[in-house]
Amino acid sequence: MAEFRSTRQTRGTLAAAAGLVAACLSMAQPACAFLVRPTLSAAVGAATKAPSGWQQFCAENAEECRPGADQARDVVLTPELLQQLYEINKYVNDRVTWTSDDVLYGKAERWTLPLDRGDCEDIVLLKRKMLARAGWPQGSLLITTVEEPAPTRGRHAVLTVRSDRGEMILDNQTPEILFWYETKYRYLSRQSAGDPNVWVSFGAEQPKPPALSLDR
Repeated sequence: MAEFRSTRQTRGTLAAAAGLVAACLSMAQPACAFLVRPTLSAAVGAATKAPSGWQQFCAENAEECRPGADQARDVVLTPELLQQLYEINKYVNDRVTWTSDDVLYGKAERWTLPLDRGDCEDIVLLKRKMLARAGWPQGSLLITTVEEPAPTRGRHAVLTVRSDRGEMILDNQTPEILFWYETKYRYLSRQSAGDPNVWVSFGAEQPKPPALSLDR
C-alpha cells in the first residue's frame, strides 16, 4: 500500500510538472524552457555569523529585516511569476551601474538600497525589495554570499529565489536566471528561510542533478 501511494504521488508530481511546462510553452516565453530541469535544493549546514554589511543595513533599516508573516513559504512557480522574475531582475541590472563602496562611500563595505549606482550587495537588496513588494514571500528571497571561480576567487553576492521548482540565482553579472547548481560559484552562506537575520553556511558536499555532469 505504501508503494502504491508513493507511485500515485510520483505520478501526481510528474503530471503537475508536465502541466506547468505545457502551459509555459503555450505562452511562448523563452524563460520557461528551464522548467524541465531537475528540481534540486542546495545543502545548507549550521548557523553562521551574518555579514557585517547586513548588520549595518539592519541597524539603519530595521523594517527591511523583520521576519515576514509568510517567511518560510516557498513560491509555487507559474509561467507568469517566472516572467515577472525575469523582468525585475533585468530592470534592476539595467538600472543600477556597479560601483564600488570605496568610490561611493569611501569605505570598503556598506550595504544600502541603491538609486542608480551600487555594488553587488546593493543590487541584491533592491531585487529583494522589489520582489517582496510584488508579493513574493520574504522567505523565498535569500541573500547569498559566494566565492567567484579562479582566477579572481573574489567574494560576491547574489539572490537565491526558492520555489517549488528549485532554487534560482539572480545575479548582476548575467541577465540569465540559473538554478544554483548551474553557476560556477562556491556557495558560502545565505539567509535562512525562517528568519532573514539568521544566516547558515553551505554544506561541503553539494548534491548534483543526475542528468547533468557538473564540475562545480
